[in-house]
Amino acid sequence: MADALTLAGGVLNPSRPRAVEAGSVRLVRERGDMAALLPQWQDLEAADGQAGLFQSPGWASAIFDFEAGRGNTNFDPVIATAWQGTDLVALLPLERVSTGMRRVLVPLGHAFAQYSDLLIRPGTDGPLVLEQMVAALSAAVPADTLSFFKVRDGSSLSVALPPERVVTGEEQGAPFVDLSGFADFAAYFHTIKAKTRKNMRNARNRLERDGAVHHLVAETAADQGAIIGRTLAGRAGRLKQQGLTSRAFRDGGFADFCASLPGREGLSLLAFSLTHGDQPIAEQWGFVHGGQYYAYVASRDFAIAEESPGKLHLGEVIAAVQERGVQGCDLGVPAMPYKLTWATLTVPVRDHVLPLTLRGRLLVGLWDVRLRPLLKSVAMRLPPGLRTRLMGLVHHGH
Repeated sequence: MADALTLAGGVLNPSRPRAVEAGSVRLVRERGDMAALLPQWQDLEAADGQAGLFQSPGWASAIFDFEAGRGNTNFDPVIATAWQGTDLVALLPLERVSTGMRRVLVPLGHAFAQYSDLLIRPGTDGPLVLEQMVAALSAAVPADTLSFFKVRDGSSLSVALPPERVVTGEEQGAPFVDLSGFADFAAYFHTIKAKTRKNMRNARNRLERDGAVHHLVAETAADQGAIIGRTLAGRAGRLKQQGLTSRAFRDGGFADFCASLPGREGLSLLAFSLTHGDQPIAEQWGFVHGGQYYAYVASRDFAIAEESPGKLHLGEVIAAVQERGVQGCDLGVPAMPYKLTWATLTVPVRDHVLPLTLRGRLLVGLWDVRLRPLLKSVAMRLPPGLRTRLMGLVHHGH
């Protein structure tokens, strides 16, 4: 492969016992080399058992193509792959970014991805493979830190991370709906508290007295694009109203990236709209990958918040994806009340940082662990306008 580095047996801690034979690590940097890797990547996904959307070749291709399309000359991707002979045993898609403080290795498409994770073949020593990958990355793609945003407890990456990683920020929760034990939506719905089911029926009845309530599953790229546009506008407006920001919405290209996704090969997108009369009152879209639905962006009409449109709509979404054979719904962070109504469990999610240089260690200790949480705490007590500015500074340090 062009622009690939092979590091045979390269490890950070050679004294540690080996559970598997040390393999080799290759760093893939180019779009063509990534495409050539597709068969092995798909085979690894099938073997992994918990492969996530944001480590899939479909997601990586969407990121590569979008960055090329907008002429982003600062886009610096690096996909770490680990091999045992001709078998791909692990894959970690990353990119290198520069902030005002440091150079950082982050998950590929970090501004738009929901989770960080490591693809790994069962029976492979995760900590060892990650250690080899970090050694290869440090040699070929120098950076001060390796930052993993939103790592789910129990994921392959969380298990592989070394003791010296630093947990930053506050623990969050990702509500999840496990549908695997239910024959249909009615069986699952019966597990929701009786009072909650009654309240939702009453809310829908009140809405229907004023106009028909319909649920649409958008099938065409045009209809999906319309829902995507409305949810992004609604979400951006809500963030502005609250004086908040997010990594995705700070990127001026987020709306264009989302608009590029309907009909894209390698990604299975679904979009949903709950209407009252002829007006959308709650909408959502996301992806199906590996038998699981990933909610991505949602918006709702807060003018009728007392009728819980988000809660009503989420039930419709879950029913629709279950009909399509989905076994689980990842509702994403944060763990908002309307999500918790439907969730069967909530997965803890944390940010982790691996310092790679002395500068990195100093910045993690000073900024990530001390100053950034303090600034965030101060920002949350400010009026919305001032809060937005300070929250932008809080996020910039990553």
